[in-house]
Amino acid sequence: MRAVDRLVPGVSTVTRYIRYHSMYAAIAAHAEQNAWDITVCRRSVRRSEVLLAALQYQAEAPPAWLAHGIDRVRRFCTDELELARAADEEQLSQSYSPRRWGFWDQYGGPAMVLGTVDVEGGVLRPGRHVCPPAVKELFAPLLSLAAADVVSFADLERAGQAALGVPCPAELEWLTGVLTATSAGGTHTPGEWEASDRTRRATLRILGRAIDLHGHEGDGYQETLRSAVAFGEETTTDPVLAAIPETAGWRGVLLRHYSVGAWRRLWAALVAGVGSKDGEADRSAEELRDWLTQQAPDMRVRQVLDDLPPLKSATGRLLPAERELLTQGADAPMTNVLLLLAGALRSREGHLPDDVRAVFLGRQRRWAEFLDPTWVDGLISDHLDRPVRDLASRLVDDMLAQSRRVALAKLRTDPATGGLKIFSRLHLRNERYFKTGDEGDSDIGTRIPQLGFLAAQLGLFATRANCLTVTAEGRRILETNP
Repeated sequence: MRAVDRLVPGVSTVTRYIRYHSMYAAIAAHAEQNAWDITVCRRSVRRSEVLLAALQYQAEAPPAWLAHGIDRVRRFCTDELELARAADEEQLSQSYSPRRWGFWDQYGGPAMVLGTVDVEGGVLRPGRHVCPPAVKELFAPLLSLAAADVVSFADLERAGQAALGVPCPAELEWLTGVLTATSAGGTHTPGEWEASDRTRRATLRILGRAIDLHGHEGDGYQETLRSAVAFGEETTTDPVLAAIPETAGWRGVLLRHYSVGAWRRLWAALVAGVGSKDGEADRSAEELRDWLTQQAPDMRVRQVLDDLPPLKSATGRLLPAERELLTQGADAPMTNVLLLLAGALRSREGHLPDDVRAVFLGRQRRWAEFLDPTWVDGLISDHLDRPVRDLASRLVDDMLAQSRRVALAKLRTDPATGGLKIFSRLHLRNERYFKTGDEGDSDIGTRIPQLGFLAAQLGLFATRANCLTVTAEGRRILETNP
């Protein structure tokens, strides 16, 4: 996640729409012009978010363009929009969002990195990329309605120019420049931009070039990037990819991503088989070990390693072994064990170029961390001529131990009771484990799907016949032609 944060600055897994960046920038401009304090500013943010969602209430927008919070806003749309109730700042749980600043909490950090908004004493103010007058005017009707407690749908319709999916040339030109680090005309002058802007541009260029090379394969943004960067020789043979230093970082991130996902799925599957404290399905450590060992093949670890798909060709080209393993089914626990073994082998010195390996292991790494690929490689050495069942048993013990370490690290005093509060879903009582909830098994976000969708909204990328393409404007601005 540290590597992803460095490689995709200004984008998060929950910043989906360009239009919200424009809206917050317009609010910041109005806040400065009218000397709004934090109370007025927060009210304007919350009410504007409700209005943006309400604009789609009768529009039957496609799923790709559903405004944040629209499901909760619908209940406040009767004969009119009950705006004050929907955006209530006191009864947050009864409003469209339980967070005091609504969805600005999601967009705020990225917006400040992008430079579209700044925050001074908790109040929104214009960032280093000032909101253009035409974009400010785009939201003027919406911000005017935000002062009312009740809004008729007729009045709301007159602010429809701000709705998601409605094009605004000034917005596209401004935010294309911000996202791609280009000035008017689409020219990139490195000295005019901050390091984070240059890095984001580099990632966009890598993604754009990956689409040029593999977009016809019909995969999403992340798998298209993986095809170009994680495997094969294009990171060194393609003139565009080879010239971008961040390409090596993305190879390291995407390869490590397989190991991280494997651990998450293994842990979620283990916890799924444990019952609650009031049920009969609590489990001992031995029973949890049995859960995985019973699925292990009757082989020695050395034999399993020999049966792995090849990680490299005879010429040193990285082969998609992880993809081949996943065809066996990501839900199968032993598939994820095999992915961990593949990641461990890739961690060995000499397998990856030094710049790739540095990111694969973690740039701040000084020694093996719990459960990282070098940790698993140590387990391979310890279990090489032992049954796979023994390795599986050890993996369960390591997961349980790591869960305990993380829980203790998050230990806090509960102000309500004065006692200690442990933030964990798996608990131990009388040598038996019970759970208070299931664990998520989804992959950690790389932010590449979000970046690709933002770029598509700006007209840089497009989807045709289920295949990704870079538009002519995208190729010009991102310089993806060799």
